[in-house]
Amino acid sequence: MTEQQLPVWADPSVSPAALDAQGVSRRQLLRRAGLFGAAFALGSAATPALAADRGGFGGNDPRLAYLVGDHHVHSVYSHDAKYTFSQQARAAAKYGLDWMVFNEHSNFGHAAYGAALEHKEILKARAQNPRQLIFQGLEWYIPAAEHCTVFAAPGRHEVDLLTRFELAYDGKLLGYDKGGVADADTARNEAHAVKAIKWLAEQRRSGYVDDVLVLANHPLRLGIDSPHEIRNWRDAAPEIMIGMEGAPGAQGAAIPGWRGATSIRGEYENKPSAQSWAGYPADAYLTYGGFDWATATVGGLWDSMLAEGRLFSISTNSDNHRTVFDTWANGAWPDGQNFDNTGKLPDPVNTDTPQPGSDFWPGEFSRTHVGVTRYGYTAVMAGLRAGRVWLDQGHLLDGLDVRVKRDCDAGRGVTLGGRLRVRKGEKITLYVTVTSASRANPQGILPELAHVDVIRGAVRGKVSDRDTWKAPDTKVVHSKDVSGRKGTYTLRIPLTAGDESFYVRLRGSDGNRHGAGYLGASVDPHGPITHEPGNGDPWADTWFYSNPVFVDVAGGR
Repeated sequence: MTEQQLPVWADPSVSPAALDAQGVSRRQLLRRAGLFGAAFALGSAATPALAADRGGFGGNDPRLAYLVGDHHVHSVYSHDAKYTFSQQARAAAKYGLDWMVFNEHSNFGHAAYGAALEHKEILKARAQNPRQLIFQGLEWYIPAAEHCTVFAAPGRHEVDLLTRFELAYDGKLLGYDKGGVADADTARNEAHAVKAIKWLAEQRRSGYVDDVLVLANHPLRLGIDSPHEIRNWRDAAPEIMIGMEGAPGAQGAAIPGWRGATSIRGEYENKPSAQSWAGYPADAYLTYGGFDWATATVGGLWDSMLAEGRLFSISTNSDNHRTVFDTWANGAWPDGQNFDNTGKLPDPVNTDTPQPGSDFWPGEFSRTHVGVTRYGYTAVMAGLRAGRVWLDQGHLLDGLDVRVKRDCDAGRGVTLGGRLRVRKGEKITLYVTVTSASRANPQGILPELAHVDVIRGAVRGKVSDRDTWKAPDTKVVHSKDVSGRKGTYTLRIPLTAGDESFYVRLRGSDGNRHGAGYLGASVDPHGPITHEPGNGDPWADTWFYSNPVFVDVAGGR
C-alpha cells in the first residue's frame, strides 16, 4: 500500500492560504495540541498511552488531534444502494472526512463477487489519494438481531476476513436473522452471534489481520436488539465489539414536505413486532434530536451499560444509500445480470429530477470525531477502541477536548474513554474546551452551540439482570449556557469524588428543541425530544455527544 500522507490541513507544506475556514480551524487545533507536522506524521512519544494501564492515582493522557469519519457508507456493491465508489469517496473528501468505511450489505453476490471487486477499487483509491483513509467493511446481519459494522485494518487478508466471516456467520445468509423466520430469537441464533464475534477476535489475536472492530448499527430501529444480546456481544470480545450508533443515518428522512407525513428522522418509523424485545416501551422506536432512544435517554440503556463501569462507545454516520434531493437513479440491468451473479449494481444515471432518499452524503451532516496522536489507519482504530470519541450533527462544533483532573495534579488529566483513579473525597475538575463552528455548514447555517450538559452516573458494577435498561443514579448535574460564545473557550466544572466510582459524559445542542427527558425532568430537565411526524428538519435541531470519562474512587463502595 502507498505510504499514507497527511491531510492538507495537517501538512506544513500546504500554505494556510490554500485552506478553507474549516481547515484553518483544524490546523489551529492541531498546533494547540503540539502535533503539527512531523509530530503528527510520526506519532508522539505519548502514543503508547492510548493503551496504557493507569494503575496509580491521577492520569496524564496525551494531547490529541481529532480525525473526522463515517463508519457506515454504501455503494453499488450493496444491493439496495446506488452510488459508485468514486461518488462516495469524492463526497467524503468534499465534506472534510479523514476516514470512512465502505460498509456493504452482506449478500451471496457480495461474498462471491462484490467484495473482491470493491477491494480493487479501494486499493486504487488508496494509491491515488493517500491523504484519505478508506477502510473496507461489511454490514453484518446479526443472527437474531439487527446489523453491525465490521471492518479490518488494511492488509493482505482484509477482504478474505470479511467474506469468510460473511459466509460463516451472517444471519441473513444463514436464515438466522429477523426476516420472518419463526425461531429468529432462539438461543441458537443468539449464540451464533456471540460465536461470530469471538471468531473475529481470534483472527486479530492470531495476527491473521492487524486489527478488526465491530459496532452495532441503528440498535433500536426495530427493537430486536435486546439489552442482554448487546451485553453478550460486548462481553464476547470487548476489544473488538466496542459500541453502537448513538445516532443513526437517514437523518434527512423527515425534512418537511419530502418523504411524507409519517416520516421520522433516521427512518425510525417502526412499531413493535413479534421479533422485538417486549421490554422496550413504544417510545423506544423513535429518535430524539435525531439520536437513538438508547443513547438519548439519560439514565437509559447506554447509561445502564456505562454504570457497570465498562466502556461502550457511541458513534454516528450517514448510512448513505440515497441522498436527499439528489437526481441520480439506479441504472438498468443488462439482460441476464443481477446482483447475485455480479455482486455490483449498474452504475447510476443522472435524471435531473430529485429522487427518493433519506440520507446525507458522508460528512455532510453526521460526524464521528476520533482522538489520535498520529495520522493513519491503525491510529483511527486505536482511538475508536480507546473511546476517544465525540459526535456532532450539522457541523455544530469545530473542536472539543475533554479532561478530568485531580486538583492537586499539574498534568493534562484523563480524556474521553479513559479512567482517572482518585481517593475518596478528593476534589477534581472537569475541563471542557470548546471550539465553536468557524464557517457555515453545508446547509448555509453558521451553527451556534447554546448549552453544554454534564451527565453523571454512579458505577455500580455488573448487573444481575442482563436485560436491565435503566441506570437510576444517572442524571444531568450541570448545564452551562454558552450562547453567544465564539472561538475557543474552556469550561471548568468542579466535581468531588464521593463514596463510589462514577462517570461523566457530555451533551449539548443548538438550543432549538428541548423538553423533559424520557425518565422525567428531575433526571433530564431539557433533553432532546421527538419531532412531529413529517416535520423533522435536522438542520434546525443539532446536538453533540461525547463518550464518558470514568472516575475510579479508591476506598469507596
